[in-house]
Amino acid sequence: MGLILSIETAVSVCSVAVHDHGRLVGILEVVGENVHGRKLVPLIQGLLTHTGISKKDLTAVSVSKGPGSYTGLRIGVSTAKGLAYALDIPLIGVDTLEAMARGYLNGCTANDVVIPMLDARRMEVYAKIIAPNGEMLLESQPIVVGPLSFGEYMGGGRTFFVGDACDKVSSVIKHSNAVFIQCFPSARTVGELAYEKYHSGDFEDIAYFEPNYLKEFMVIKSKKNVLNP
Repeated sequence: MGLILSIETAVSVCSVAVHDHGRLVGILEVVGENVHGRKLVPLIQGLLTHTGISKKDLTAVSVSKGPGSYTGLRIGVSTAKGLAYALDIPLIGVDTLEAMARGYLNGCTANDVVIPMLDARRMEVYAKIIAPNGEMLLESQPIVVGPLSFGEYMGGGRTFFVGDACDKVSSVIKHSNAVFIQCFPSARTVGELAYEKYHSGDFEDIAYFEPNYLKEFMVIKSKKNVLNP
């Protein structure tokens, strides 16, 4: 069998899925701020119970590896690493943005591009640019969005902006070729890419695997004087 449990926690969605040889068997998702710590393990247990799959039946665990929320990624990756270690099965890391683009590449023509994006606060996004054939035209990076952003990719066919930052980006980018699709990452497409990686033996080192945060986590110090509230 090729049963892969997939985990997606890069943003406010907490999503788990099981695929059998790349075919979706079951999926559970909840959306909410700071839900990963409370919901991820119960969702996994509920999904396995609902599908009648035992943990010992799994052949791999895959996880969305970022970019995205520091806390969400840390919880998702830690859980995936723990399962892979305990079950002695491979760990597969899947790029969050690439998984988001997965569902939209098939509907593209040769001149189109897909730009998966995640909100990175203010007018910044995490983004990458992918051609219909899967070629990476721009690797994942933080980008401050303005009226002229991505202009060099919008002179031909359609430019599909997909992700949770579309409402923000569409307020500043006005172009006839731009198509905005507001959506969240999902374990559904993480699992599809994970099976391809499983088939090719592209596994992570459980001991050293870390999320791709893209930016360092920053702790903002409180301005309150704790000695004089």
